[in-house]
Amino acid sequence: MSASQSEAILYVDGYNMIGAWPELVRLRDCEGLGSARRELVESLLSYSAAQNFETQVVFDSQYRDSPGSREVIASYLSVHYTDHRQTADTFIEKSCAAFRKDLRKFSHRLIVATSDRAQQLTVIGYGAEWMSAQRLWTEVELAAHRVRHKQRSLHRQQQSSRRLLGSALNPEAQAKLAQLRLGRNISEGR
Repeated sequence: MSASQSEAILYVDGYNMIGAWPELVRLRDCEGLGSARRELVESLLSYSAAQNFETQVVFDSQYRDSPGSREVIASYLSVHYTDHRQTADTFIEKSCAAFRKDLRKFSHRLIVATSDRAQQLTVIGYGAEWMSAQRLWTEVELAAHRVRHKQRSLHRQQQSSRRLLGSALNPEAQAKLAQLRLGRNISEGR
């Protein structure tokens, strides 16, 4: 999916999600921030594909003395680490301001996922939609549930089709079986 085919652009305040999603809080506390970041990105990868979103996950680098960077995970998902002393909020606000001049604004929704109240008001002022961390978590879980349900249904269909004797036979045997069903004698060559 290319950016022009997506229905919406979703900015996600990464550390805000890590602090709000129960599984990510547990991962952060038990295995460290790196594990929580990876799990967030994996969850958003599936969700973004299912929703047809171009997603940009933003992590603060304000406490690290390093330049900002961008990692493309898939054509529809990238991870941004902000510049030194820049917050994810600032990065997202600048992106929302730039979107106002972008022609995609006529064909794409712009959504920002954060539970930061000040950030919510700011991005709405730029014309973006706002989604809470809790709502995004719920939507990610529902999308994952729908995918698992579809996979189980497909698996059941495959299992039931394998159980039928006719599907296990080669085409020649299937043709002979069809002739028998019609009451034709196969040995006579009719």
